[in-house]
Amino acid sequence: MRVLITGAGRGIGAALARRLAADGHEVIGTVRGTPPDGWLACDVADPASVTAMAQAFGARPLDLLVCNAGVYLDKGHALDTGYDADLWARTFAVNVTGVFLTVQALLPNLRAARGKVAVISSQMGSSQKAGGGGYIYRASKAAATNLALNLAADLRGDGIAVGAWHPGWVQTDMGGAAADVTAVDAADGLAAEFARLSLETTGSFRTWDGRDHPV
Repeated sequence: MRVLITGAGRGIGAALARRLAADGHEVIGTVRGTPPDGWLACDVADPASVTAMAQAFGARPLDLLVCNAGVYLDKGHALDTGYDADLWARTFAVNVTGVFLTVQALLPNLRAARGKVAVISSQMGSSQKAGGGGYIYRASKAAATNLALNLAADLRGDGIAVGAWHPGWVQTDMGGAAADVTAVDAADGLAAEFARLSLETTGSFRTWDGRDHPV
């Protein structure tokens, strides 16, 4: 299986790349800046960079696209004084628009393989589990989940299954040391979830450990 993972330089993306490569899959990661051999440079917030990445990937069929690149720029902001407009634009450029542009750019490759798309979202985007705070990140992840579910509807006819996942509260630079799931455990669970994704389960929002998650 040929897999492309955005934002694979660290955190969940790096752990997923290691896990899927260890399972024998061909893994191509994307990173901002200079990529390792066989990987690709891509800043998903830059449309030209996404286009260049897809051109460098070429015409190869793509079995699994993992849209993992994400940012959490408003952590700890106060309602009265925080959440600058620039942070909204920058966050949505990565967490929402970046997902769409990546899928759009690689659609020919996904269609060639009747592949799958996995969008890494978050429980913080769940309207049914709204907990306050983190307004920009929460809104962006709600949009990312909604995007995945709508892509699932439109791409079913192409044989492409799409799902969204909450990866857990993971011990990464974003999640912090107090998080309750290691990156290795999250990657193991997500890899199993991606393997189970099919046209029968397309349009789902699930957790890293295999539970349906409220939208």
